[in-house]
Amino acid sequence: MTVTGIGARELATPAAPAGPEPVRRRRLLPAVLRNPWGRPRFLVLTTWVYIAWALLPVGIAMLFSFNSGRSRSVWQGFSLRWWWTDPSFSVFHDPDYTHALVHSLELAALDMLIATPLGVLLALGLARWRGRGSGAANGLMLVPLVTPEIVMAVSLLVVFTQLAIVPFALIHLGTGAQVVGQVTFSLSYVVVIVRSRLASIGPEYEEAARDLGATPIAALRLVLLPLLLPAILASMLIVFALSIDDFVVTQYMSSNASTTTIPMFLYANARGGTTTPALNALATILVVTTLIGIGVAYLIYTALGRRASTGEVSALRDLSGLETA
Repeated sequence: MTVTGIGARELATPAAPAGPEPVRRRRLLPAVLRNPWGRPRFLVLTTWVYIAWALLPVGIAMLFSFNSGRSRSVWQGFSLRWWWTDPSFSVFHDPDYTHALVHSLELAALDMLIATPLGVLLALGLARWRGRGSGAANGLMLVPLVTPEIVMAVSLLVVFTQLAIVPFALIHLGTGAQVVGQVTFSLSYVVVIVRSRLASIGPEYEEAARDLGATPIAALRLVLLPLLLPAILASMLIVFALSIDDFVVTQYMSSNASTTTIPMFLYANARGGTTTPALNALATILVVTTLIGIGVAYLIYTALGRRASTGEVSALRDLSGLETA
């Protein structure tokens, strides 16, 4: 069978030769503008330079805590003299050093044990407050986070100075005032952490427990608090790290040498001409304790958060099984 007419002409028409490939436009924009979500090498380099700049002085100070000589700037060999072996001037033999270390740990423990339960209660109350003034209360709870610490310290100093005039005042400048001051500024951190966990959980589990006959206290104890456990433990360790590192409020609330903490001791002796590398060892203890607290808080928060999310999935499966049954 032959093809005639228009169809034959179409078949006989040769294909047009392919033209030259279009010339690609030169990429005049830098890589960071072409792909802002990529990995710009300059920003990575800048980040690592900043990290090195921030950590290098701390690392040098920690290194000189193992110096065998009395100099804090000239390396004379490795030794544990300023940690333990020197019977008079090492950290764990000098009573001034040991007292500052023990008092710092005492304040941090008291702050952690007081601020965490109060912060959890405040977070629960603020999350359930729906009446007038709830917005103002939530805003006021965040004020300590943005208030300069020196302003808070001076204000607390004025308060406790006036309370000293009262004959039956229970708290005066000293350890009690230091605990109150540290709880005042660390309470907001607990509230923010627990509030964020409450927002991620939602009210569904507590409402389901109430529908099944649980009392408000039982729903709080058996349902809500286990789900809040990662945030509570993380708050405790973060408060501990904040307390052991605080200087301004603790300094203003101090009364005498018996209430000296590690930051206060470092500030008072760092510029002295007779200081030894034992001061570096004390600073190393402060840094390591803070890093351990933050690291343990992060690990516990992630581990318990993963376990809680697994429990939420299994609970949803149980509920779906009940519905289908």
